[in-house]
Amino acid sequence: MSQDQQAVLYGLGAVALWSTVATAFKVALAWMSPLELMWIAALVSWLLMGALVVQQGNMAQALRKGWRTALWAGLMNPVAYYLVLFAAYDRLPGQEAMALNYTWALAMAFLAVPLLGHRLTRLDIAAGLVAYSGVWVIATRGNVFNVAFEDPVGVVFALASTLLWALYWLLNARDERQPLVGQWQNFSVGLPVLTVLLLFGPGVQWHGWPALGAGVYVGLFEMGIAFIFWQMAVQKVSRTAKVSNLIFLSPPISLLLLYLVVGEPMLPSTLLGLVLILCGLVIQQLPHGKIQQRA
Repeated sequence: MSQDQQAVLYGLGAVALWSTVATAFKVALAWMSPLELMWIAALVSWLLMGALVVQQGNMAQALRKGWRTALWAGLMNPVAYYLVLFAAYDRLPGQEAMALNYTWALAMAFLAVPLLGHRLTRLDIAAGLVAYSGVWVIATRGNVFNVAFEDPVGVVFALASTLLWALYWLLNARDERQPLVGQWQNFSVGLPVLTVLLLFGPGVQWHGWPALGAGVYVGLFEMGIAFIFWQMAVQKVSRTAKVSNLIFLSPPISLLLLYLVVGEPMLPSTLLGLVLILCGLVIQQLPHGKIQQRA
């Protein structure tokens, strides 16, 4: 099997796992608060990544340097990003939160203008207009001439998560840490913060084994294994575009799982809005030929 074939398999594995997380979020949040879910998931992911760092022989390096970056990066991811994302999923139907979250790549292109001095092309602007028209369709649930959103706070949370994720990767553009080491350090900073927030917030409560299982699943697959699969795909492939386009498989699979497992009816407004968002992402890719990692 060639390296490109291996890369595609790893990429498909990551996309398959990401396709399940919208359903996992909704299932877990039916039992617990966003902060409780975040704490369990972060703990599981931190343990997994720590074990892998040890297995690779990089723990000495991880303990020695890189913590200055981790101090701010860990507050952004996992703390701020996932708390805002889970809050969006807690308020909105999973299909809407998932679709709105997919605009992060466009947010990155627009934020790169003031932060990195990039220029917007006509295709970037066209992509933004198409994709954010999809956001409007989803936010209004098809009533595009009605500015009274069904859940404006949930929409704000979902769009804020895209800004946080895009900002995180833009600020990490010059991060010289090995990716897995960097993620473990970030979670090492974020987990104590989440613990304090949990203890002074909802506190530690037992919601049953199914709730714990859902939280472990989110930490193991959304924040852990999927990230590792995607990193391996990007590292092995000869041309990033061969795996980056696989990410477009995730939204329709996510919608199907939300329908089958959670019982969410597929809203026509979500389908139309998602099509517009994906079209915008395709347009945005044309001059660049690349999508950043989602992890």
